[in-house]
Amino acid sequence: RRKRLRLRQRRQEARAAEEEEAARAAEREAAIDRWRAKCIQEVEEKNRERELKAAADSVLSEVRKKQADTKRMVDILRALEKLRKLRKEAAGRKGVCPPPSADEAFESQVESLRTLLKNRTELYEAEERALRVMLEGEQEEERKREMEKKQKKEREKLLQQKREIDSKLFGDPDEFPLMHLLQPFREYYLQAEHSVPALIQIRHEWDQYLVPADHPEGSCIPPGWVLPSLPTNDTWATAVR
Repeated sequence: RRKRLRLRQRRQEARAAEEEEAARAAEREAAIDRWRAKCIQEVEEKNRERELKAAADSVLSEVRKKQADTKRMVDILRALEKLRKLRKEAAGRKGVCPPPSADEAFESQVESLRTLLKNRTELYEAEERALRVMLEGEQEEERKREMEKKQKKEREKLLQQKREIDSKLFGDPDEFPLMHLLQPFREYYLQAEHSVPALIQIRHEWDQYLVPADHPEGSCIPPGWVLPSLPTNDTWATAVR
């Protein structure tokens, strides 16, 4: 009878271990899928940002080309005014003077062109400012994303350090299932993370030892777990393992 019970218990334990291993494998597979989807999303976002920046740069280049063309037209208009003035002075020295209507027509045409070029210049400057604002906003978003990525890496690093410390104190959770003997101790030392009354009780017990800052035997509460010292001999080392 006892043998049958032991066999049944072993089968149950084996089945539980298989289910636990299957659950861990499924979780690993799900984590891989999440990581793959995240990588694809990041690549797509970077491609969209690259395309948007390329389009904005292309439009900005076109606007600058239009600005250069407008400036060249303004220079040509000034050169025409200077040329007409020189020709008018040369004709005047020969006794030939154009009628006032010709001067008025020329000035009217020049003023009309000058107004047109001024409006175009203002329009192109407004377009350039808008594009620059968009590009600067995109650069700011890129800097923000880089900062968030850096902060995420720092958080992951801290979490990894915490997992390593917890592993040293309570054992590797992947190697030791929940029913392991260390689990009650783990639950005891981490109870304040899951229970407000436990947190208050632990804090109350800590507060009983508060002393003034200048007390000769006073010390600060450690910000994290106090790790045990490294083993000083082989016997101790085997027990720690």
